[in-house]
Amino acid sequence: MTVTSPDRVYPAAVEDLIPHARELADKLGRLPSRNQLKTTFRVGAPKARALLDAITPPPPADPSAPLDEPTADPGPEIDLAEVIAAHNVLDDPSAPTTAPQDTPVVDPVTAVAAVEPAAVTVEPASRRKPVVWPVLILCLPAFVAIWGGWVEMGRLTGFGRVTLLPGISDFQLDTAITLPIGVETYAAYALYVWLSGRVNETARRFARASAISSLVLGGLGQITYHLMASAGWDHAPWGITAVVACIPVAVLGMGAALAHLMHAEQH
Repeated sequence: MTVTSPDRVYPAAVEDLIPHARELADKLGRLPSRNQLKTTFRVGAPKARALLDAITPPPPADPSAPLDEPTADPGPEIDLAEVIAAHNVLDDPSAPTTAPQDTPVVDPVTAVAAVEPAAVTVEPASRRKPVVWPVLILCLPAFVAIWGGWVEMGRLTGFGRVTLLPGISDFQLDTAITLPIGVETYAAYALYVWLSGRVNETARRFARASAISSLVLGGLGQITYHLMASAGWDHAPWGITAVVACIPVAVLGMGAALAHLMHAEQH
């Protein structure tokens, strides 16, 4: 078998070897292997691979495939001349290594940074809850002052010691303590319900209104008591007595209503 060999020019260009490679394929009746191309034309592996890519016919289209079937994106077109030039550079040490002027040069760092990173789920670090006990210490003086003010207000408005179970037990209780327990405890709890975000909107609005009302009532009660105490009054006027006497009933009603609204959320 005789194959026309190219002129003895080293290094031989790939585009000059393509006709001879096709002639070899016609003689063999099949595509030559890369090793056959290397041996026949005395070229390196890159040029042999480029020759094989150049003379390999494209695969025939599948006639059974429907015309409207979407095909995959073939990707960017590859210029055969650019591939041949790249293989020539790899095979020829004397070839220039600089890129053409119109060839964009990509910085590897920029290319890596441009790649969109994969979605990574980062679990947030567990947050420590704030310490509460310093607030309790700060509230202690306020609790003492509020307790004493309401108890003395109760005494000025007729609250005093009563026998809880007459005829059964002589145990007595000073009813003046019901004022600070009822008003301030309800105000603190309603404030918690309002800010907790664990109840429905109706219960939250009621808790907000009743908490603010209880705090305002507590402030007015403290002001009234200290004004009467500084004036040396032994008992409160009838209007103040009437308002203070209704406080336990009002606290009972607000507490029952708030509990009902909170319980209704579960249904």
